[in-house]
Amino acid sequence: MDNAGYIGLTRQTGLWKEMQVVANNVANMSTSGFRREGVVFTEDIQAVPNEGGGIAMAAARARFSDPSQGVVKKTGGQLDMAIQGRGYFMVETPDGNRLTRAGAFALNTEGEMVNPDGYRLLDVGGAPIFIPPDAASVNISQDGTVSADGAPLAQVGVFTVKDDAALSRQHGTLFDPGQDEPTAMVAPTVLQGFIEGSNVNPVTEMSRMIEVQRTYEMGMKFLENEDQRIRNVTRTLGQRA
Repeated sequence: MDNAGYIGLTRQTGLWKEMQVVANNVANMSTSGFRREGVVFTEDIQAVPNEGGGIAMAAARARFSDPSQGVVKKTGGQLDMAIQGRGYFMVETPDGNRLTRAGAFALNTEGEMVNPDGYRLLDVGGAPIFIPPDAASVNISQDGTVSADGAPLAQVGVFTVKDDAALSRQHGTLFDPGQDEPTAMVAPTVLQGFIEGSNVNPVTEMSRMIEVQRTYEMGMKFLENEDQRIRNVTRTLGQRA
């Protein structure tokens, strides 16, 4: 394969990865707390002996999550929560504590607040939040204070990190803070009875999907023409020999 073929192949590989990301965004348009993903491309430029010549190869090096807030929708569920502005809930998983914007919680058999995967929601001190089984009503104030029948129980932890871009996505709506130790917010804004939706824009993602698909098809056509050109040159030189 010559330089043109290698250049085309690197571009196709990057487009294939980008299509996977866009398709995942489209599939999660209705997923609560989902953050749209994008792809970061890098370009490697190498000079060639020809005057003014050069070779540029592009590659999809990393994925990033869009931190913008999704639409907050009212559900009326007394354990549903949405964060207004910055911050993340923290849940306890078998792989360690993870951050999330998905605020649909319920009670497990032990009376602990958990997400749909059964991971326990943590308070500002990193402890699970327990609701007494005989509690008639649960109230969550804007600062995250959880009260049962008027008696304060705990404060939901809302955490921030120094660099949101450094978060590593895991399992759809969960993020690994890595070495960036999360810090509890002093005055968060928590909305009870609301859930934050996905921040994916359907029109933008569908338009991007069509654009990536067409670009990929053009790249495939280029590679096919390049392959045919090399075959023709080889056939011609073979006949002359």
